[in-house]
Amino acid sequence: MRAILVLLGLALALVGCATARASIHSRDVIVVGVKADQPGLGLRKNGVFQGFEVDVGGYIARSLGASRVTFREVRSDDRELLLNRHAVDLVLASYSITPDRAGLVGFGGPYYVAHQDVMVRRGETRVQSVRDLAGRKMCQASGSVSTERVVVGLSIPARLVPASSYSDCVAKLRSGAVDAISTGDLVLAGFAAPDLRIVNTPFTDERYGVGMRRDDADACEAVNRAITTMYQDGTAGRLLDKWFGKSGLTLVREVPEFEGCS
Repeated sequence: MRAILVLLGLALALVGCATARASIHSRDVIVVGVKADQPGLGLRKNGVFQGFEVDVGGYIARSLGASRVTFREVRSDDRELLLNRHAVDLVLASYSITPDRAGLVGFGGPYYVAHQDVMVRRGETRVQSVRDLAGRKMCQASGSVSTERVVVGLSIPARLVPASSYSDCVAKLRSGAVDAISTGDLVLAGFAAPDLRIVNTPFTDERYGVGMRRDDADACEAVNRAITTMYQDGTAGRLLDKWFGKSGLTLVREVPEFEGCS
């Protein structure tokens, strides 16, 4: 009897491991995590998610075989948590691929290479490049690594003012609580308005990746194939024009160089 129970326990453990490691590739329902407060990329309006990353996430999920795609809000500070808790299957949320993040989650893509830039109020003439942020108040969105690239990567002594999100940063910029916001140009373009100005002096590459759980090489490879097809069939170009065509940014329409799947 003991031997039977041991064998049964081993079998259940193996089933549990197989289930935990099962690929999301060909799953009927895929949950995509997107932002809810970033116009152009991911915005929830009247209960419906819309934006470039929402459209790209839907395209990728359907390419993986999903018959139904649902969207869930993620923030910059909870993307890894929601992925690893299986609350979402994929994340497209201006999620720059970095070595630290790649130690926590897996990445497909990137699906777009943006460039970090600076946004100020329209009447601000003293900030003409990232170097001009020295001594000025720069917004620091929770969970974002963009400010680190300025104050650590470039050693520019900006004065950081914390905010819950980039929409909060924009509100602080308008109120005068901060002097500037610095992050990927697609994020900034989504908030573009007559009273705000993008400095248009990019200084980094922001490789926006598709976040997923680690060790799902099948899904990663399928995501990369979907992104390649998305650019080759013209979908990527149409979506970039749809969401950012009026921004004045120079939009990249070639397939990005992928990070590779392990």
